[in-house]
Amino acid sequence: MARASLPAVGQATALLHRTTRRLASVDVLLVVAVVALVFGLLRLDREWTAPARATVEIDLSPWALPRYALLSLSRGLIAYVLSLGFTLVYGYWAAKSALAERVLVPLLDVLQSIPVLGFMPGIVLAMVAAFPRSNAGLELAAIVMIFTGQAWNMTFSFYYSVRSVPTDQREVATAYRFTWWERLKWVELPFSTIGLVWNSMMSMAGGWFFLMVSEAFVLGDKDFRLAGLGSYMSVAVAQGDRAAMAWAVLAMTVMIVLLDQLLWAPVVVWAQKFRVEEGADEGPSRSWVLELLRRSRVLRVLAGLAQRLRGDRARPRTTASPARTGSAPDTLSTVLFAVLVVGMGYGGYKLALTLRGVAPADWLRLGSAGLATLGRVMASTVIGTAWALPAGLAIGLSPRLSRMLQPVVQVVASFPAPMLFPVVIGLLAAAGVSLGWGSIVLMLLGTQWYILFNVIAGASAIPSDLREAARMYRLGAMARFWRLYLPAVFPYLVTGWVTAAGGAWNASIVSEFVTMKGQTLVTWGLGAQISEAAAAADFPRLAASVLAMSLLVVIFNRLVWRPLHHLAETRFSLSK
Repeated sequence: MARASLPAVGQATALLHRTTRRLASVDVLLVVAVVALVFGLLRLDREWTAPARATVEIDLSPWALPRYALLSLSRGLIAYVLSLGFTLVYGYWAAKSALAERVLVPLLDVLQSIPVLGFMPGIVLAMVAAFPRSNAGLELAAIVMIFTGQAWNMTFSFYYSVRSVPTDQREVATAYRFTWWERLKWVELPFSTIGLVWNSMMSMAGGWFFLMVSEAFVLGDKDFRLAGLGSYMSVAVAQGDRAAMAWAVLAMTVMIVLLDQLLWAPVVVWAQKFRVEEGADEGPSRSWVLELLRRSRVLRVLAGLAQRLRGDRARPRTTASPARTGSAPDTLSTVLFAVLVVGMGYGGYKLALTLRGVAPADWLRLGSAGLATLGRVMASTVIGTAWALPAGLAIGLSPRLSRMLQPVVQVVASFPAPMLFPVVIGLLAAAGVSLGWGSIVLMLLGTQWYILFNVIAGASAIPSDLREAARMYRLGAMARFWRLYLPAVFPYLVTGWVTAAGGAWNASIVSEFVTMKGQTLVTWGLGAQISEAAAAADFPRLAASVLAMSLLVVIFNRLVWRPLHHLAETRFSLSK
C-alpha cells in the first residue's frame, strides 16, 4: 500500500512545485490569513496561561475593542466546535438507539431549559478550582457557558433530520450494504446539512445572546470577569456610558458582519449542493469568499493530493461481503447508556442534598412564578411565528431575496439582544409599558430568530418539482401556502418552536431581571427568581428554581411539542 502511494505523492509534489511558481493573489491572502491565525492563537495562549487575577479592569476606550472582539470571537468559535461535536455524537446516538432515545431526548429538553445561570455556579467553581494558578479555569468556564447557549438547537435539528431521512435513500444504503459509518457519511449527514448549517448560525447567535453573562458573571460577592466584548458592554451599561455602549454595538456589528462574510455565507452556498432536488436549479446563491477560494492554485493542488492519496488507499467492495448493520455497535451504546444513567443518578443525589432546605411554600411560589414565565414564553413564540413564518417562506423560496436578505438576517440574528435592552427598556418606559409586559418584547428579541432560521431552511429545501407542480395546477397563493409550503416546512417549524421556546425560557433570566445604570428592574417570574438567587449565591433557591423550570419545560414538551413532532414525522414529512 505504501509503495503504491509513492508515485502519487511524487506527482503531486512536482505539480505543487510547478504551480506555486506563480501564486495567485488569493494564495497571498491565504498566507496572510494563516499568519494572522497563528498570531491570534499566540495571543489567546497568553490569555489562558496568564496568572489568575483577583479583578480585571475593563478599558472602555474604543482602542481596546479590537483585542476584546478577538477574545470573544475565539471563545465563541471554540464553543461552536464543541457544540458541533456534541451534536453529531448525541444526536446520532439518540436517533439510532431506541433504548438511549428514551432518556436522551427528555434529557435534551431539560438541558435546553436550564438557563446559563443554572450552569454557572458549578462550572465556574469547578474550573477555577481545577486551574487555581492560571486564567485557564475562567476561560474554560466562559466557553462552556457559551456552549450551553449553542448546542441544544443544533442537536435537536440533527436528531430530527436523521430520523427523517427519506425512505428511498435508506433503502439504497441497505442495498449497498453500507456500514453505520458509510450511512452516516453518505446519507444522513448530507440530508441534515442544510438544517444543521442554519441552526449553526442560530447557535452562534444564541451564544452571543448571553455573552455579557458568560464573560462578566457575578456569584455572590465574587466578580468573575474576563476581557471581552461582553465584559466591555456590561461595564458600559453599569456605568451608563452611552458612548462606550455605542462603540461596543459598532464593534459587535463589525465582528458579526466579518464572520458572516468569511464563514457563514460560504458555508450556506456550499450546503446548497445537498438539497433534495429533482427539478431545475433556480439561481444558486453565491459567495465571493467561496469563489476566491476556488481560484486558489495551492488549495487545488492540496485537494488533488488528498484525492489521490484517498484513491490509493481505497479498497474495492466485493459483492459477496456479508450484510452489515447501519447503526453504531449496540455494545458501545449500552455501555455509554449505563454510564449516563449512573451519572444522572449521582447528580440527582447531589441535587436532593442541595434541595433539603427548600420549604413547601417556596415550591408553591416557584410554581406560580413558572406559570407567569410560561405565559410570556408562549406569547413571544406566537408573536415570533406571526412574522417569521411568512418572512422565512419569502426568503427561503426566492433566490433573489435570499441573496439580498440572508446576510442581513444573519447579522441581526447574531447580534446579542441584551446589548439593546437599555434602549428597548427606555422606549417601553416612555410608552408606559411595564417590565411584566415588556419582558415579552425582550424575550422576542432573541428567540424569534430560531423560528425564522428554521423556516428559511425548510423553505429552501422544498424540491423544485413540487413548486413547479403547484404552478402547473395554478394554485393560488393561499392554496400553495396550505397545501405545499406549510406542510413542507412544518417539521422545521416545530423544531423552531421547540428551540425558540427553550431560548425564551433561557432569556427570561435577563428579561425579567434587568440591571442598568445602578438600578435593578424586576418582574414576577421564574427567570427573575433564578437571577436573584444567583446574585445572592443562594444555591438551594437557585437549584430549586432551575429544577422548577426544567419540570415545566419537560411537561410542556411532553404534552405539546412531542405530539407536534410526531405529527410532523408521520403526516407532513416529504420522505413519507
